Amino acid sequence: MPTSITSATAIARERAAARAAEPAPPEDTDGTDGPGGPDSLGEIEAGLDRLQDSAAISRPTVGRILLPLGTLAGLLSLWQLAAWFGSPRADLFPGPFDVLGTAGQLAVDGRLVEAVFTSLQRGVLGFLLALAIGTPLGLLLSASSTLRRGLGPLVSGLQVLPSVAWVPAAIIWFGLTDATVFFVVLMGATPSIVNGFLSGVDTVPPQYRRLGTVLGASRTQQLLRIVLPAALPGYVAGLKQGWAFSWRSLMAAEIIAVGGSIGFGLGSLLQQGRDLSQMAVVVAAILAILAVGIAVELLVFAPLERSLLRRRGLAPGAGR
Repeated sequence: MPTSITSATAIARERAAARAAEPAPPEDTDGTDGPGGPDSLGEIEAGLDRLQDSAAISRPTVGRILLPLGTLAGLLSLWQLAAWFGSPRADLFPGPFDVLGTAGQLAVDGRLVEAVFTSLQRGVLGFLLALAIGTPLGLLLSASSTLRRGLGPLVSGLQVLPSVAWVPAAIIWFGLTDATVFFVVLMGATPSIVNGFLSGVDTVPPQYRRLGTVLGASRTQQLLRIVLPAALPGYVAGLKQGWAFSWRSLMAAEIIAVGGSIGFGLGSLLQQGRDLSQMAVVVAAILAILAVGIAVELLVFAPLERSLLRRRGLAPGAGR
């Protein structure tokens, strides 16, 4: 037998003997594939999910309920102390109990309920109208760089322009009608929705578009099935900002445009309290405006954001 073959055979026998002398791995008694195997990694992942979920369960009780309630109680206490010791006239600086009593009277005679319902209805309809206009416009600007360079600065300028500036022009064009209010809301909310959508599109990695091109997607398919879903976080942020502009624009229009066929909203209630020098009515209207804004945020946009994050695997319990 040649020397090279003999040497190779000897080396192979030595390696086999070394492997046989190594201690055998521990037997798998718990149904896993051993340390670091797929099953043990799955158990570690499940344990981390349980730990994250338990933290998410305890967090709402302390962080989302007790802390806001404690902050609210503290602010009301400071307000009441300021009303008792800081101002000698209750008609100029009413305390929370005075405002609560006035709000109760307004609710009993129906003015507060009517004002909240009228303003909320106008705000929602105006926001939906701005959404129906702003979303296609955002899609159009995102699809054409030429249009975006031409119209983008104008949209940003309209967003910066105070909505109250549109009220005199709207009154001249539409008179003291609900069309004036809806026009002001539309001009206040639409630019925010468009810019929010464009900001979301700018965060989409260019690799997504290239992948769509490789897979044979048309330009419209890339826009609707790739870019739009990837831009949803920025789009939702634009919707939140659009609602904030809608609500503020609505209040400005209701305060200035009073009379005619315009209904009685929260802005009208606020203006009525000012005309009658009833500070408790003014504060009650301000708190009602604040409460409606917070309620819309908690009941509409917060669940929408949580659902979006959960579907993207960025929230506790995602993917299970």
